[in-house]
Amino acid sequence: MSTVVNTARPARLGILISGRGSNMVALAEAVHEGRIPNAEISVVVSDQANAAGLAKAKERGLETLVIERRRRKREEHDREIAEALRARNIDLVCLAGYMRILSRAFIDTYRSRILNIHPSLLPSFPGLDAQKQTLEHGVKWTGCTVHFVDETLDGGPIILQRVVPIHHDDTVESLAARILEEEHKLYPKAVALVLESILGSSAAAGQMSSNSRNLDSSR
Repeated sequence: MSTVVNTARPARLGILISGRGSNMVALAEAVHEGRIPNAEISVVVSDQANAAGLAKAKERGLETLVIERRRRKREEHDREIAEALRARNIDLVCLAGYMRILSRAFIDTYRSRILNIHPSLLPSFPGLDAQKQTLEHGVKWTGCTVHFVDETLDGGPIILQRVVPIHHDDTVESLAARILEEEHKLYPKAVALVLESILGSSAAAGQMSSNSRNLDSSR
């Protein structure tokens, strides 16, 4: 995928969900309120037809798509999703509770354009049940991390993190709820930061191209 974004239009976000979509809602509200400037959510894609987040997206007037796995190989399923995103000229893919590991081909298509949020301070406690892992290890602090997605499990470059203290009487449920509150604050900030970098680079590339054309025409 090209790394140049058309700065004459809002950056187009594609959000992938599998469940309740609370982080999708947080991103939608941030876009609506201008906390993620010059952006729009172009589509919300779910691999689960009964995902609660689909109804929340529709309530906000967002386009939704259900692209189920149907026992297909990962590459085939991801190919259909990538085609849907390309058809909408998606600039940035945000995973918001998307419970499927992406194929290498999909990651290559959107290399450095896929973000994920994870409920721990990565690189500690990657994978499933991060809150349970945290409590079992007896650490005193945890949090959430927004990172770029690559071929490793929750191992891509970190963008932003937010710390959450662990209380002596925490359960998995109480800790998960407090981390989720911070996720809803952190994810929009990270998306805005990444888009600022992308759009800034694209604007600079456009200015260089314009300067080159002006130089050529003056010769």
